Amino acid sequence: MRSIRRPAALAVAAVALVAFTGTACGPEDDNGDPNAAATADDQIKLPSGFPTSLPSDLPSGLPTTAEELEKWKKGGWKDWENWAREAAHFINPIIEDLWDQERAEGAEGNDKPVEEDIAADQGATDPDPEPVRAVKVATPYTKTAPAAGKLFFDTPEGQGVCSATVVEDPAHPGKSNLVWTAGHCVHTGSKGGWLRNLMFAPAYNNGALPRGSTATEEQIFPHGQWWVEDAKTSDEWIAKGTETGANGAPYDFAVLKVKNPAGNGKSLEETVGAALPIWFDAPFGSEIGQIGNWGYPAAPPYDGVLMFGCEDTPGRLSLFQGQPTMHRIGCTMTGGSSGGGWYATGPDGKPALVSNTSIGPTENTWLAGPRLGKEAEALYKEMSKEHAGD
Repeated sequence: MRSIRRPAALAVAAVALVAFTGTACGPEDDNGDPNAAATADDQIKLPSGFPTSLPSDLPSGLPTTAEELEKWKKGGWKDWENWAREAAHFINPIIEDLWDQERAEGAEGNDKPVEEDIAADQGATDPDPEPVRAVKVATPYTKTAPAAGKLFFDTPEGQGVCSATVVEDPAHPGKSNLVWTAGHCVHTGSKGGWLRNLMFAPAYNNGALPRGSTATEEQIFPHGQWWVEDAKTSDEWIAKGTETGANGAPYDFAVLKVKNPAGNGKSLEETVGAALPIWFDAPFGSEIGQIGNWGYPAAPPYDGVLMFGCEDTPGRLSLFQGQPTMHRIGCTMTGGSSGGGWYATGPDGKPALVSNTSIGPTENTWLAGPRLGKEAEALYKEMSKEHAGD
């Protein structure tokens, strides 16, 4: 999540994780630790029915293993970094064994509190919602939140994390390999470029083991590591998005195409047993009813290894004239929850994705996400069409 600060307190975050200074926090144990093991009373259960060829200018000699990557950093790494940031297309060569448990737990991003003030009273904006305490999602995540997961990547400054959701694919009913997240989780915006080494881990840390626990690969990555083959974000985010401002936040969404790590022909949807439909142009406020969201908050007081969720009746937030109004709910999750899915009961009575976490205040009291309109729908259909023959 990227942070924003109202005049006298409105700041915007960078890339994926932000420095938060507020004192609000999620559920705590008796010692004040929101990351303590969950009990039956403090766990949240998601709603009943929650669905269970390369470019010609690609640099040569790309690494394919973590060992090769370390050697390559001493030689051609800068060429690759420059190319990746300037490239018109996304490319993400798989590096075997890169995201082990230690590296995954260390991916906390690069917090960048900033000083920009943004007037938030333009357009349709409702009063600030009351804080809603984030609650732990019940385990195992493979059963309680099968479409949810964590996104890992490398930025020019270091490792970063976001959250993401498996979504349906119109071109492959029941066999989707598409994942929804925030735009700033794949591209750094107007003055940046594409991020790299993107990997989606569905149901990451399935049993909610504490950070640093001795664990098997299956416990941490129960469905394996799904590397991102293709990523698309909005033209508006690429043109307007900034690391130090909320400009472009209403267009802060992205869709990913991932690759099966097992090579057994099974899709992501078949593997996890779930994929959410997307409800484009969903209504605002009480017309949509309750919205729930989830994510892996990693900025303090959280540590990024447990899944949390909030539920609230949404309001509206407008940041700039000429840019769409966003959904907003009370929620105390922090950075790392960026890109996490927002779901509501759709027209057919089943859960549907309506937004993703984009920004929130330094006080950790609410979150805002883009309303998924025509731009989001066009992006989604383009990705599905391009990979219809896969």
